[in-house]
Amino acid sequence: MSERNRTRGAIRALLLVGLGGAVGAGGTWAVRAGVHPLDAVTTHGEWVKFANAKGDSIRAYVAYPERKDKAPAVIVIHEIFGMTDWEPTVVDKLAAAGYVAITPDLQSSRFGASPADPDSGRKITATLVPDDITADLDATYAWVTALPSVRKEAVATIGFCWGGGQSFRYATNNPKLKAAVVCYGPPPDSAGLSRIHIPILGVYGEQDNRIASTLADVSARLKAQGVPFPHDSYPGTGHGFLKPGRKGSDTDQVGKAWGNILDFYKQYLDK
Repeated sequence: MSERNRTRGAIRALLLVGLGGAVGAGGTWAVRAGVHPLDAVTTHGEWVKFANAKGDSIRAYVAYPERKDKAPAVIVIHEIFGMTDWEPTVVDKLAAAGYVAITPDLQSSRFGASPADPDSGRKITATLVPDDITADLDATYAWVTALPSVRKEAVATIGFCWGGGQSFRYATNNPKLKAAVVCYGPPPDSAGLSRIHIPILGVYGEQDNRIASTLADVSARLKAQGVPFPHDSYPGTGHGFLKPGRKGSDTDQVGKAWGNILDFYKQYLDK
């Protein structure tokens, strides 16, 4: 090998090491000043904006699967911290599994893009009111179902932490949804539960008793209404375990939970 080729190879190796933590094999998308990977089988992911009923602009990330027919859609609802770098990776994961997936920044229509600081994001989320959240989710539902590549009758939600509670609550407000996944989110009140008529999948941490303690009552109420509510508490995990850095996020329970989530969608969205 010539000295020139060895030098080029060394430079290329250094560049790969420097970018390795930020750039995946499948491509990149930008969030604030950072760069994150797109799943290799996701054909397209992009940031979009659309208006809610008041005309306020909602910022969202959407990704499309690689398939020849129309796809079901999944609305991904972020945690209490607002939109972080993680939620778009969930969108990419769902797109890789065959779904058009979209995550709206539910702070953006009133406050602009979610801040990078989680404490600031939490404080902003605390000011959001249910009617405004529902209006933004309705706008997201309308936008995604207007896409020519989406099967309009096959739309579900998934939410995490605060977003899990919103996924549960939105099921009480949008009868057109096909299914909902609640990841360690609190249930709606009794009046809200009585309005649910779609299957709900519950994903909970074994060591998250604050949420898990509500499950027996919720399960009994939904069973009485004839609503499927499969749910599991995953061993060795705590609240938020599907996100890196949380208790149990480094165990095989994350893969098991995602397997159950995708099986649930296959059962109720892919008919």
